[in-house]
This record gives sequence, C-alpha cells and structure tokens, in this order.
Amino acid sequence: MPDIVISEFMDEAAIAASLSGFDVLYDPGLVDRPDDLAAAVAQARALVVRNRTQVRGAVLEAAQSLVCVGRLGVGLDNIDVAACEARGVKVFPATGANDIGVAEYVIGTAMMLMRGAYTATDAVIAGEWPRNRLMGREVYGKTMGLVGFGSIARETGKRAAALGMKVVATDPFVAAGDPAWSQPWGSVAQRALDALLAEADVVSLHVPLTDATRNLIDAAALAAMKPDAILINAARGGVVDEPALAAALKEGRLGGAALDVFETEPLSAEKGAVFAGCPNLVLTPHIAGVSVESNVRVSAVTAETVRRALTEG
Repeated sequence: MPDIVISEFMDEAAIAASLSGFDVLYDPGLVDRPDDLAAAVAQARALVVRNRTQVRGAVLEAAQSLVCVGRLGVGLDNIDVAACEARGVKVFPATGANDIGVAEYVIGTAMMLMRGAYTATDAVIAGEWPRNRLMGREVYGKTMGLVGFGSIARETGKRAAALGMKVVATDPFVAAGDPAWSQPWGSVAQRALDALLAEADVVSLHVPLTDATRNLIDAAALAAMKPDAILINAARGGVVDEPALAAALKEGRLGGAALDVFETEPLSAEKGAVFAGCPNLVLTPHIAGVSVESNVRVSAVTAETVRRALTEG
C-alpha cells in the first residue's frame, strides 16, 4: 500500500525530487473515484490534494495512518481541518506559492473587462469594423478595491498601483495601525466594505469561504457598486451570490465580472445556465492560481513539506 497518495495533478519533477524513496501513488484521477481514493489511503501517511478532493468523512475515516495533508494551494474549505487537528493530522497549505499567478489573473482580467475590445475577432474577420462600439476604458486613474488584504491581495495591489490605480482595501483582521497599510509600493486606504463597494471601479475578492463571507456579495452589495464597475472573484466560490450577479449583468447594473470559482465545482451545465446571455462576463475553471510557474512552485513547496513531515516528525 502507498505511503503517500496524490489525488490531483502535480508537477512530477517535484515528486521525483523530494519524494523519491517513498512509496508514492500519483493518480490525478483519484479525485473522481471516491471509493478508490478511500481504499488507496487506508495505510497512507500523507495525502496530497488540490481543491477538489474532499478530505473529510469517508476519506478521513479510511486514512487511519494519516500524518499530514499537503494542500497544493491555500484554501482549506475542502479539508475538515478541525477533524484533522483532533486526530493530530497536520495540514500544510502552500502559502505564498501561487500569489503571483492569482494577482496576474486579477489584473489581466480587469484590464480586459475594462477595455472590452477583445471579443471582436469574428466580427473583424467577417469584415466589420466596430471601433466606436469597442471604445473601452483604461485602468489608469481608476480605483482597485480589495476585499480582504492578505498576501495575494497585496500582490494584486502592487500591480494595480504600478498601473496608476488608486488602491483601497477592507479587512477586519488587519488593524487600522497595522504596517501592512503602508506597502513599499504605496499606501493603501482602509475602507469599510460598503464604502469600498461604492468607490471602487474594480472590486477583487480575496477572502476565504466562511459563514461570515458566504454570499458576501449579494444583491444588496451589487446594488451598492458603481453601475460600470467590474467584479472579480478568484478567491472562493460561494462568496458571490451567482444568480444575483447574473441578474445584475443582464439588467445592465454592473459593468462586467469574472468568476474563477463557483459555489459548486466543477460547474455543471445546469448551474452554469444562470449565466447564459450575461454580457461582459468571463468564466474560468478555478485556474487563476495555476500557471506553469506557480504549479512548479506549489508542487515543490508541498512535496518538500510532506517529506519533512514524514522524515523529521
């Protein structure tokens, strides 16, 4: 039986570099075969997952020899952390390893949605020349609003400031006098959530999914935003009320949106139907933090952390 089970995709070079000498089962398809996964972890001391493997219930019950869980990313809502702690199972997120990937996704998507010029390929090929219709907006001089001000938000703010954007943020866990509000690249104005929503031209979410943040961006929050504002959620599904967002876009009460995460993942055709016909909308499959480079970093950090946990205790 394997000593280490890896149930989702990972950089194989990192496995070879840090986990050689262990009996490793690397099967990215295990996430979709829960019975096989439960059988595979029966004697495993480490389980390595991304965001889809549910480390709870039957899986944890089956993994009686488990010492640690390596998370190829930072969100922990797919892991029953309390149950792991009760059993002495350590949980290791790859903190910081995918910050740049998410920050670049947010900035790139914000620029694309603000400019609104990149969906005309078929029209131009067909001989149309819709210059007036595609006269979009610059991000320069606009306000980036960060809901949550952790490490990914700070990387996003750094890039927004470099583009000439004003950066404001809200985070109840960062005190008013915290030095984080004065970054090397500039000062960040602290705002209450309502004030941030009313001020920002781009609102980017950087919060975990908790009871307090579920449907944080609901119909009332969307109504508080500027009618031409852009909303980006590359944090966690469930933070945005998806039907309310779709309605705001269809009714022209919001300038655009990008969702990389969804309340139910993978997004089914039935759930996705709510977004049909929404203008200026980008939907991506939880890929913001997964670039070629970040996959290497996340995998290397996780593999090394798991190796140390199993060899050094």
